[in-house]
Amino acid sequence: MFAHLRIARPVSNLERSVAMYIHGLGLQTLGRFDNHEGFDGVMLGHPDLAYHLEFTRSHDHPVIPSPTPEDLLVFYLPRQGDWAAACLRMLEAGFVATTSVNPYWNQRGRTFVDPDGYQVVVEHDTWLADTPP
Repeated sequence: MFAHLRIARPVSNLERSVAMYIHGLGLQTLGRFDNHEGFDGVMLGHPDLAYHLEFTRSHDHPVIPSPTPEDLLVFYLPRQGDWAAACLRMLEAGFVATTSVNPYWNQRGRTFVDPDGYQVVVEHDTWLADTPP
């Protein structure tokens, strides 16, 4: 039923967020718009994936990001080398390592937070549909 997923988030500093997510997660800029009805935005992802992230900034009505500790992006990397390299890139990009409030994410992964409080889990595992949570 769904052909593509876009996750849209307001950010306090568009260029900083774009640079961090490109470096930390290895994403690419898929599209960009400037002052479209008062909004700037950048779409990040990979052309072969069925999702992308959109970061936005409003000129007229700035939105202060207010994520909760359970608003997570989770990326599954089953190969040890890929996982370790991704964790290092997250730190190099400016993310800060944190402990997840849900202990499940601390068992096989690492959680990182960006300056707006959005959290990203880099999970050292393969996602299976019947595995909680």
